[in-house]
Amino acid sequence: MHARRSHQSDRRRRLWWSLWYGSFSPRRRSPPRRRGDPRFHHLDWHSPHLLAVAIGISLLSMGDAFLTLVLLQAGAREVNPVMAMLIYRSSAVFAGLKMAMTGMSIILMVILARYRFMRVLPVEWVLYGVLIAYASLIGHEISMLERLGGLPIL
Repeated sequence: MHARRSHQSDRRRRLWWSLWYGSFSPRRRSPPRRRGDPRFHHLDWHSPHLLAVAIGISLLSMGDAFLTLVLLQAGAREVNPVMAMLIYRSSAVFAGLKMAMTGMSIILMVILARYRFMRVLPVEWVLYGVLIAYASLIGHEISMLERLGGLPIL
């Protein structure tokens, strides 16, 4: 029989302590050792450059939302039908939903960064691709603003 340890506190009841402690002393720093293991294994520790990429994507996404609103005021139109439906109803809902969708996507891709997309391309590379795509989109939006007469003074 096991001796009951009633004098010790149950560590599962200390949620905030566990989150704090796990953030600064992660245990899972690398994928599983067995290559054929089909189960999902998340990591506690990710490379610092992924944080920089995630912040970069978030900032560029915010810039995209701002520039989209400025372009719409200058006479452009939204070509994405889902975002067009939102943006013409409420720009606040548009911006909030865009940030929420982008944020959730970034979190998911960082969690899966060491896995392969469609068993070919590392998800980490997909993150870099998204960063480059957003940077290109911002450049395109700025060139559109220049053609429409420049940035309006707010």
